[in-house]
Amino acid sequence: MTASPNVPSMADKTVIITGGNSGIGKAAAVELAKAGARVIITARDEARGKAAVADITSTSGSDQVEVAVFDLADLSSVRAGAADLLERCPRIDVLINNAGLVLSDRQVTVDGYEATFQINHLGPFLLTELLLERLVASAPSRIVNVASTAHNFARRGMVFDDLMAEKSYGSMEVYGRSKLANILFTRVLARRLEGTGVTVNSLHPGSVATGYGRDGDTTGLFAIGIKLYAPFSLTPEKGARTTVYLASSPEVANVTGAYFAKCKQKTPSANARDDEAAEQLWQVSEALIAEASPA
Repeated sequence: MTASPNVPSMADKTVIITGGNSGIGKAAAVELAKAGARVIITARDEARGKAAVADITSTSGSDQVEVAVFDLADLSSVRAGAADLLERCPRIDVLINNAGLVLSDRQVTVDGYEATFQINHLGPFLLTELLLERLVASAPSRIVNVASTAHNFARRGMVFDDLMAEKSYGSMEVYGRSKLANILFTRVLARRLEGTGVTVNSLHPGSVATGYGRDGDTTGLFAIGIKLYAPFSLTPEKGARTTVYLASSPEVANVTGAYFAKCKQKTPSANARDDEAAEQLWQVSEALIAEASPA
């Protein structure tokens, strides 16, 4: 087991990676496992999760790879998944909110929320909140939110009067809003965690050839476009570099609330720097997860 150059030792560290059964998440899991971390990937499908654990174990040479099964599209499942993780992890050193998707057509989750918004933002928001006390107790620790340059597609910002895209649904605008939400969430959470030893940063991984949009989530011309663009995309391994960097590098040990691309701090869109919108999103998100709480 040999870690890649520039990845420091992660021995005795516990890392949780949502959506770690494929793509960027899986590639990051391999690198962090090679570096000595105990890695727990999450997956919504148990069989795929177990298959990914076998692959990551084989590739990394590490026997410290596990899976936790829950679905970000079901907030009760997120609560159960968080409880499982807390039971299994006396400490959490890094939480990587990596899972996400894009949908050609509007779908609604079991909680009654627009699926892209819930899976890409609201589910990770709840998961982070449920694991936060353990992350603080494990400090210095890190939260890494995988956003995207696609946040620029959200030209109107968060559109709080139509967060569930009931009035208007455009797949890339809705996806862009969910990625904008990732960055806004990062900014607020970083401020709230000042002085705790927990850092929070977001990133654009690059245009990556992954399973993105290939499980029937996209249709028509959009699906064709993804397939045609795939040969020009980064490999998952290259796409995971910034995630691994933010999870492990001593260079960013004290950096928080920032947005990165290609392992460098970048300035996101004006909408992504709107602190009033960020606070409003936080309050709305709290209200939405409270509505979905079990009776």
